[in-house]
Amino acid sequence: MNATTRIEHDFLGEKEIPNTAYYGVQTLRALENFNITGITNASEPLFIVAFAYVKKAAAMANRDLGVLDKIIAEAIIFACDELIAGKYRDQFVTDLIQGGAGTSVNMNVNEVIANIGLEYLGHQKGQYEFLHPNNHVNCSQSTNDTYPTSIMMALHLKVDLYLQALADLRDSFLRKSTEFKDVLKMGRTQLQDAVPMTLGQEFHAFATTIGDDIKHLREVQQKLLECNMGATAIGTSINAPQGYPELCTKYLAQITKLPFTLAPDLIEATSDMGSYVLVSGMLKRSAIKISKICNDLRLLASGPRAGLNEIRLPPMQPGSSIMPGKVNPVIPEVVNQTAFYVIGADVTISMAAEAGQLQLNVMEPVIAFSMFTSINYMINAINTLRLKCVDGITANVEVCREEVMRSIGIVTALNPILGYETSASIAKEALATGKSIHQIVIQERQLITQEKWDSIYSFENMIHPVYVNA
Repeated sequence: MNATTRIEHDFLGEKEIPNTAYYGVQTLRALENFNITGITNASEPLFIVAFAYVKKAAAMANRDLGVLDKIIAEAIIFACDELIAGKYRDQFVTDLIQGGAGTSVNMNVNEVIANIGLEYLGHQKGQYEFLHPNNHVNCSQSTNDTYPTSIMMALHLKVDLYLQALADLRDSFLRKSTEFKDVLKMGRTQLQDAVPMTLGQEFHAFATTIGDDIKHLREVQQKLLECNMGATAIGTSINAPQGYPELCTKYLAQITKLPFTLAPDLIEATSDMGSYVLVSGMLKRSAIKISKICNDLRLLASGPRAGLNEIRLPPMQPGSSIMPGKVNPVIPEVVNQTAFYVIGADVTISMAAEAGQLQLNVMEPVIAFSMFTSINYMINAINTLRLKCVDGITANVEVCREEVMRSIGIVTALNPILGYETSASIAKEALATGKSIHQIVIQERQLITQEKWDSIYSFENMIHPVYVNA
């Protein structure tokens, strides 16, 4: 040991720790063992804040139950409040993916809180005889209850951010639906002409499907508020005083202002990953639907001369190193790719949830990593889609209307009057000769009057059809 380091020990031996570090020996071992992603827990500030809330609630409950000295509890609570305020974030140095079912993360938190608390009490870092990471900070706890509770709280907070991004995108599509409400265009099924609609209706459908995801994601988000604090190792509450699980959960709800409840079966709650699977499934669903919207935007903007060209996406960058003037739909493309990642991460989460054995699932770190990154990436992608694409979309009004009037699909509106067989023969002739439906029906076959035609093919009847028969 020298002036810049201190010696700490665990039951495996001694380690030299930098004196500037608030973490300790077990965190250092994790640094040496787990160099996997290069992404540390410090990159997830909500996770650190959540862990600090959990440790604070535990200290308050232990204090009230008389198993933790009030002065030591006060020091722990002070340290937790420092972390909640965003301080000491650089001390959370362990990789998000690691072995040990999250023990290294829990000990990183315990050691940092202990050393902040020691300084608060007037001692030096590492003088654990006065405030110990395990005996005091981890009192009445295990990694197996603090780690999942912290993950779920952090996810609940991150889902709030994701819901806001979704709501902003939904509102952007709603504004466009109003802007495009009078733009008549062809609807398509199986990439073939179907029947007319408005571009506004198409964009309103985008908004509706996003709004539906917001509703369902809010529902599954509530599953993240059922915690297993007090379960300790496997759910039997070993080493926790009577009444601790209920009191700790009560304090957790009080200090976070989130309606946390205690799981009715702590053994089940300690080993089950169902809440993660449920939330991940909704993230996947949301990613799939947004990716499908991006597919539609790319199709609608295809061309500009040899594609649909019904809308124009904001030009963001030159699209080719060889073809001058080419502009690609790069924003929908990058959102598609982000969605593919989230879909893959959902498979990872599913496999990790299934891989649990008996009373614990040791694969929880990769679940946390996958869920955190999925939400982060999708928030970035959704905001990029809204700001750099959707808000700047314009309609090619004349192209849209011209496609309607020369489409064979509009013959469908004549089915109730002329019957399917006659309408099919009209469509076949139009396709073979290049004639318009109007030319064949009115000028050549004289099947209905021009007045009847104008009524059937009025703008209002195209977008809100009224059944009319012969």
